[in-house]
Amino acid sequence: MHHQEKPPEDNLTELMEFVLLGFADMPHLQWFLFGLFLIIYIIILMSNGTIFLITKMDPALQSPMYFFLANFSFLEICYVSATLPKMLLNLGTQRRRISLVACATQMCFTLMFGGTEGLLLAVMAYDRYVAICNPLHYPLVMNHRVCIQLVTGSWTIGFPVMIEHTYQIFSLPFCGSKQINHFFCDMLPILRLACGDTFVNEMLVYILVVSFAMVPFLLILGSYSKIISIILKLPSATSRAKAFSTCSSHLMVVVLFFGSAIVTYLRPNTRHSEGTDKVISLFYTILIPMFNPMIYSLRNKDVIMALRKLLCKYFTH
Repeated sequence: MHHQEKPPEDNLTELMEFVLLGFADMPHLQWFLFGLFLIIYIIILMSNGTIFLITKMDPALQSPMYFFLANFSFLEICYVSATLPKMLLNLGTQRRRISLVACATQMCFTLMFGGTEGLLLAVMAYDRYVAICNPLHYPLVMNHRVCIQLVTGSWTIGFPVMIEHTYQIFSLPFCGSKQINHFFCDMLPILRLACGDTFVNEMLVYILVVSFAMVPFLLILGSYSKIISIILKLPSATSRAKAFSTCSSHLMVVVLFFGSAIVTYLRPNTRHSEGTDKVISLFYTILIPMFNPMIYSLRNKDVIMALRKLLCKYFTH
């Protein structure tokens, strides 16, 4: 068998590294983008961290809804931390290289946290469905053991699937360009760099998205159709308004997260769509985790009260 003329170590380096282009097409905005995304990252860490703390510390926020919200806030921190620190490093140093192992690790964690988020949002919708449609049995149905099982299932079900899927993609041979036209190692941009037929891998991407995005999304829509039909039957306008306010924030998060993810992965895959994919990806990986705490806290009186108590306690001591 004949080897290529290149020295073996050069071949190895080429195989073991990719280049994350990120926002390289905007050279004059690099430091502005670095500052912007650094501020966004700090906001995400502080706001989600605050919600996680107050839901653990405040006695008034010990219901299943806030138990799920605490897990969701912690998950958002993990999800963003899988992509943003590397993006900030690339913007700050202009060194865009990423090793094959680091790229695979980043993709695996992004997929695991993204899959968990889809399942956890479905669990939160089920919690609201039981609370509104079956209020008398709510404490019995959503007891502490069930809540822990639902959260544990959300966190663990997707992990072996995502690890196997990442292994399948990075087992492919890569040739030609090593430039990933994205700000993180995502499935479709990596598959574009693979040699040979990637049809099976692309089908697995669609199966993955349907399983962890479309199915939870449809279950959530089913839950909310039942919830809305119950709310509309409530006798007073005040009761209807209160019921809608408890669910509207969750529904906003659901539409933003699933809408942007489904548009990215389930629409036809063309090279012209790379720039659009990058912009849409910003929504579900960075912007939505930043807006989630605002959506949940500003529309929730209990969270606002708990936050006030925490601030009063902090400033009076």
